[in-house]
Amino acid sequence: MSIRESVSLDDLQAAGFPMGAESSVALDLADTLVTVTQPATDLIGEPDRAALWWQLQAVRLPAGPSPDLVTTRRVRDAIRDLFDSHLEHRQPRPTSIEDINAATSAAPRSTRLNFQSDRLIAFTRWHTEYGGNAVLAAVAEDAIQVATDPQAARALRRCANPNCSMLFLATNKRRVWCTANICGNRARVARHYERTHPAPSDS
Repeated sequence: MSIRESVSLDDLQAAGFPMGAESSVALDLADTLVTVTQPATDLIGEPDRAALWWQLQAVRLPAGPSPDLVTTRRVRDAIRDLFDSHLEHRQPRPTSIEDINAATSAAPRSTRLNFQSDRLIAFTRWHTEYGGNAVLAAVAEDAIQVATDPQAARALRRCANPNCSMLFLATNKRRVWCTANICGNRARVARHYERTHPAPSDS
């Protein structure tokens, strides 16, 4: 994947985002929609919450203004549908494909050559001269890479907790929980309770 910088799970959780710090920023964005509640819980449903999320993720995104809330949520919902469709063995909605493609095409990128400290370097330039948002384009491109990379697609998982909808990339095949300190801890507590509180016998 092209987005390499890291973001801290501790910082995200301290800000009220239970899941994040995945190697894919697109997955982090998808996980701002909690789909196991009725109705779904939108963790970036208010402008200040969305602005905070973008601020926390800025370390691994191109420089530029954060996208507006309406566009953020539209592309986030499209990415969520893209990943869910893979896990549910169905095709994504056509509008999801269109929204992701629109985000990437609105701010295309090119690799540029430059001198830095007397040596040649390559850098990415996001073209926003005619509109588009480089930040959202980078996230949409990351989603495309996850969905089309066979290794990443095989690693895509939904948390094993039936009361959780968070998605992650299981680089460790033994990983089944979204986070060790939330769903993993709940599972450990439940197992401990079952061991220490055996069910009463029928006799």
